[in-house]
Amino acid sequence: MRLSRTLSRAAQRYVSSNGERKGGSVTGHRQALECVAALVLKKSTVLAEKRKPTKRVAPGAVALPGGHVEPGESAEEALRRELREELGIVPLEVWYVCTLLHRSAEFRKLHYFAVPRWEGAVENHEAASLRWVPLAASHDLDLEVDQLALAEYLRVYRDAGHARGTDGRRRRDDALPNHAMHRTGRSRRSPSGR
Repeated sequence: MRLSRTLSRAAQRYVSSNGERKGGSVTGHRQALECVAALVLKKSTVLAEKRKPTKRVAPGAVALPGGHVEPGESAEEALRRELREELGIVPLEVWYVCTLLHRSAEFRKLHYFAVPRWEGAVENHEAASLRWVPLAASHDLDLEVDQLALAEYLRVYRDAGHARGTDGRRRRDDALPNHAMHRTGRSRRSPSGR
């Protein structure tokens, strides 16, 4: 009950970026842009990019690679396109991690996916630079939302023994949740169809 009242008061105090009071209505909030981000994994590291200083959103930040979902595209299709365009790789496995909201120059709904296997050599087509960040060093990522997604990946996959080991080889994936693993664009579904 207390949490409900706190959230209600916060919603009543919401003021849009142009200073116009929105009352308690969440519907007055601008629509979140659908985006994707990738945790491209190699051994015990994740690929991060240093964004160019000319970028409108988070210039110069060290962040996970990704981009906007285009109209008519699914989140996974957008992920595959972005990885091909920005890094020159084609994912062979895609695991859903989480979806988080992020406020920046644009209000974003970020869909995070782990990519433990891919084809092609990682190339830098868009960022100022690329680097491999140790999985245990989420503080090396500048965006809190990326740090949270990395923590969620570790909680769901690594802590359950499904992440890549230090030798770079994938551990058993047959115990992965059916809804969490995608292979070459097809998702495995649970018996209930979810």
